Amino acid sequence: MSVLSALAGRHTALTAEAVDHLHRLLAEWQLLADLSFADCLLFAPVVDGDGFVVLAQVRPFPAQTIYTEDLVGTIVGPAERPKVALALDERRIVREGEPDWREGVPIREETVPVTFRGEPSAVISIEQNVSTARTPSHLELAYMRAADDIVRMIAEGTFPFAEEEEAERELSPRVGDGFVQLDAAGTIVYASPNAVSAYRRLGITGNIVGENLSEVWRAGVVVVDSLRHGRPIENEVEANGAWMLRRFIPMIHDGQVVGGIGLVRDVTELRMRDSMLMIKDATIKEIHHRVKNNLQTVASLLRLQARRLGDSQAREELEESVRRVSSIALVHETLSQDSTQRVDFDRVAQRILQMVEDSFVRPDRPIRFSLVGSAGSLHSDLATPLSLVLTELIQNAVEHAFVERGGTVTVELKREAGSLCIGVNDDGRGLPAGFQLEGGSHLGLQIVRTLVSELRGTLEVAGDEGTSATIEIPLQRLS
Repeated sequence: MSVLSALAGRHTALTAEAVDHLHRLLAEWQLLADLSFADCLLFAPVVDGDGFVVLAQVRPFPAQTIYTEDLVGTIVGPAERPKVALALDERRIVREGEPDWREGVPIREETVPVTFRGEPSAVISIEQNVSTARTPSHLELAYMRAADDIVRMIAEGTFPFAEEEEAERELSPRVGDGFVQLDAAGTIVYASPNAVSAYRRLGITGNIVGENLSEVWRAGVVVVDSLRHGRPIENEVEANGAWMLRRFIPMIHDGQVVGGIGLVRDVTELRMRDSMLMIKDATIKEIHHRVKNNLQTVASLLRLQARRLGDSQAREELEESVRRVSSIALVHETLSQDSTQRVDFDRVAQRILQMVEDSFVRPDRPIRFSLVGSAGSLHSDLATPLSLVLTELIQNAVEHAFVERGGTVTVELKREAGSLCIGVNDDGRGLPAGFQLEGGSHLGLQIVRTLVSELRGTLEVAGDEGTSATIEIPLQRLS
């Protein structure tokens, strides 16, 4: 639950639909603060009592903030905020009055009722420090005219636009990136220096002010048509080796489109980096794919060699090597499908079980395999040795637990706050008399002990009726 929703539910009588409208407004109101060079506070009337609660606060990027502290959650009375009460009671924008002294500076306050379905649900207080007042520049005048248009739309209930509810604003252009002001016909009446530079990167070198956007560039036709119908538009265009992200918002008064504003951002460098990352990701995937193919080739060669050997022990040792190489190839196969360098170890474990089952299970010695729990996603540096460890433990269980009969092998994966646990359990004949984990001559267990030690983990093997091998790896090794 958001802070706004929590405060509204605790202190106000706002409906869920009205709160959703305020959420849409908050997704947009950084634009209002920047255009106004002012701090903005969102007030809503409290349900039990005479006063208002501050639901949200935003500071301007192009100007110094008035409030260094956070006011969200503060409750004030009508006497402290008379213009807020007046805007709510009279359902109008309140601009009159002398500046108020607040936070040690003179503040010009403008209060705007936030209209939703014809009724005011909250009030925005736009507060500007006038102690440094001076003659505004052409750019600042264009900003403030746009801010005035947006304020009127908020009061009329036509801003923000409902069709933009799901739009993402993380990469959207901001006022300082590039600002364009249009009249009702789509003619550019003002363009900030950054906006002019962005269009020039696209190959438009002439003076765009005074020109219709649809004639400045072919892609402007779609924007002008959208604005004429009162619809906002945001898209990305590319030309001349450059990319520009643009967003245009119609200005609507009394149901009529009176103009529009555009925010443009040169994202050429960002897209070039994205392209380089895509190439890098594709290269990494290709490398893993080739490593996987090479490992499978090695496994095939070892398998062919094993078939030519008459010595059963040498053949079995080569077949074990085939399975070890194949288990590593499984990790690279997974990595070749994803560029994150992380592996879904549950899927790898399931493939290892299938590989061992295909190699060892015979009709006269049926063995059932099962996988329970989850290890989640592991970095490839850990998934590779763990896949080899798991292969060895499963193979040992199949070879030594079920000599005369079949049975069950269960692999348990458990990821907790402090560790990752992997257990391989069977219901076979148990450990032989005098079994010692340390100092044993079996190559498989030597590989397991070495790899687990390198991962700073522990290995325990126990069992009378059946055998359980448990590995525990510290969780910090999984990052």
